[in-house]
Amino acid sequence: MATAVTTKKDYKIHRYQIEKRQQIWGVIFTLPVSLGFMIFTLGPMLASFVFSLTNYRVAAAHNSFVGLENYIRLFSGKDPLFYKSLRVTFTYALMSVPLNLTFAFGLAMLMNRDFKGKAIFRSIYYLPTIVPVVATSLIWTWLLDPDLGLINTILRQLNLPTSKFIYQESTVLPSLALMNLWTCGGTMVIFLAGLQDVPRVMYEAAEIDGSNWFHKLIYITLPMMSSTIFFNLVMGIINGLQTFTQSFIMTQGGPNNGSLFFVYYLYREAFELQEMGKACAIAWVLFIIIFALTMLVFRTSRSWVYYEGER
Repeated sequence: MATAVTTKKDYKIHRYQIEKRQQIWGVIFTLPVSLGFMIFTLGPMLASFVFSLTNYRVAAAHNSFVGLENYIRLFSGKDPLFYKSLRVTFTYALMSVPLNLTFAFGLAMLMNRDFKGKAIFRSIYYLPTIVPVVATSLIWTWLLDPDLGLINTILRQLNLPTSKFIYQESTVLPSLALMNLWTCGGTMVIFLAGLQDVPRVMYEAAEIDGSNWFHKLIYITLPMMSSTIFFNLVMGIINGLQTFTQSFIMTQGGPNNGSLFFVYYLYREAFELQEMGKACAIAWVLFIIIFALTMLVFRTSRSWVYYEGER
């Protein structure tokens, strides 16, 4: 009897030692990622919040604590470019995100059909995604040139009205939103993966019941793809509100600050005007906006996103 108790006790001690050893090795293996997050992400975030409460300038001899003054300056309207950049960014996001999702979803529907050479077409549509944004922006700067650009040249040959595209305030944002379709290949691939997971038996049952393509799209494809649409919507909002390179390379925020995106406004305050404290405050405002919109989409997703396995 005593031997059985001792054996059971030894087993528990041995089991505890194994679990303890596994926990230690687990911490060791996750340490590089944890340290990387704390040093390169969490640390700079906390530092930027502290700097946002100061009048920090890189070249200044003395920098002092100013509390919420940077935030008050932004929201009080003393800098009109703050609200201008917000309006530009939200306008662009409202145009580009739905347009990108719709176009990418349409391409995915086409690429999901059986036809010869579909692998080649999938590669062609995805290829612009891996091209650096700087190179893409330079190419489109030439294409959209009002005098020597290829697009206006074709329009003249067809006797159609030309446009100033990115060189006119009223057309710069629509032009950049349409240009953004050039890189919708990544979104298309995600949609394509989701479409291939839709059970074929559902379409077959709908065809037996006499449903046409529109009914299958509304009552089968879209509900089954809602989780994929939700993911691409969230990523589209985050990326759309952080647009920077196109404005920096193609328009420098112009014309008349018509493409002054919020991140480019942050860049100018930080690296051109050396207002690092104010730039950090702008960064935190952007973080709060993106966080709030993401949470809003997550809250509303309960009413329209379907996950397989849920009731």
